[in-house]
Amino acid sequence: MRRLALASPRLRRILIAYTLNRLGSWFGLIALMIAVYDHTHSATAVAGLMVCWQALPAFVVPAVVARVELSKRRRELSALYIFEAIVTGLIIVFLHDFALAPILVLAAIDGTAALAASSLLRAEVARVAREDSEGTSELPEVAEREANAALNVAFSLTFVTGPAIAGLIVATSGASTALWADVGSFLLCALLLVDLHPSVEEAAGESVRERLSAAWRHIGEVPSFRALLLTEMVALVFFESAAPIELTYAKTSLNAGDKGFGLLVTCWGAGAVLGSVLFARLVSKPLAVLLSAGTLSIGLAYVGFALAPSLALACPAAFLGGIGNGMQWPSMISVVQRLTPPALHGRLMSALESMSALSTALGLALGGVLVALSSPRTAFLIVGLGAALSTAALLREAPGEDHVGSPAPNPD
Repeated sequence: MRRLALASPRLRRILIAYTLNRLGSWFGLIALMIAVYDHTHSATAVAGLMVCWQALPAFVVPAVVARVELSKRRRELSALYIFEAIVTGLIIVFLHDFALAPILVLAAIDGTAALAASSLLRAEVARVAREDSEGTSELPEVAEREANAALNVAFSLTFVTGPAIAGLIVATSGASTALWADVGSFLLCALLLVDLHPSVEEAAGESVRERLSAAWRHIGEVPSFRALLLTEMVALVFFESAAPIELTYAKTSLNAGDKGFGLLVTCWGAGAVLGSVLFARLVSKPLAVLLSAGTLSIGLAYVGFALAPSLALACPAAFLGGIGNGMQWPSMISVVQRLTPPALHGRLMSALESMSALSTALGLALGGVLVALSSPRTAFLIVGLGAALSTAALLREAPGEDHVGSPAPNPD
């Protein structure tokens, strides 16, 4: 990030496109959640929207990515963003004369395209960073890590600002306006990324099934890779369990009301920005250490919530958790890319995105059950200890830098 990611015109363009798309995605998601609730007055309908938009696509995204990589046509990544723009336009139509069923179907289609595009973009960022490092003094793996760090800073900034801006747009101009802004972000991304070509010709196999089999075979051939992914999924389930607990915790355990909840979210977001900057600055540190430190920080933050007697002490815990949040996920992405040959990056990134989406669905269910059966403090203590305990497993399973930097096995 310090040198290549900001100096390379191609990487700057990708970074701008990614930031615009993340902002647009927040606009679309917040607007759609508000619109569905306003029309149905049903939390179940909103939950159904989230399942369709995030959980269901997880099962098909790797196949979509493999299919795109098979294509010999150029501009497939731009085509995905144009497709998202069209689907979002159709959602606006069905919002006008509200019809929940087609909105849910379109949300699942849009979510599939979004996760596939994100996976391909992650793979393209790594490829472009490696290419741009040729002929320079920068090592390809360092350039790749700096590019991931730049994307993570953009993600954290949009995580903090996106929902607030989206809420303001919906409140002042309506859900349709926010969704049209989402459409515009897709079209701008398509224009900015028109020269990226995600086709992978050197990968084994000339069918989607063969290419997916090659990716799965690679996971089994790399020592500890499968265990690492499973451990990360368990950690993510604990991380995502906090969402159903937080609001009840702020209102009943801390007696802080809506403003207190907003302050906790703000502290977490500020910490996430700082964590992403720290990850970008610590490019020389072992990824296994950063991955484990981020995981432990989130676990300790949840334990801190459980023990904090007041909002004044819960806010520092939220800030610590945000720092861990900003370091954990980009560390995992970089580890997976280091353990994977470039030809398989797109498919492994799609597997990681799918794993994250499924973890979110499982985590939301777990958090809801825990807070229903116990109390917010007890629920936070359980998920916090679970996240913290997964740190030891991640530290054990994550390879050392000497292994991480070594060439990965050939999928052929």
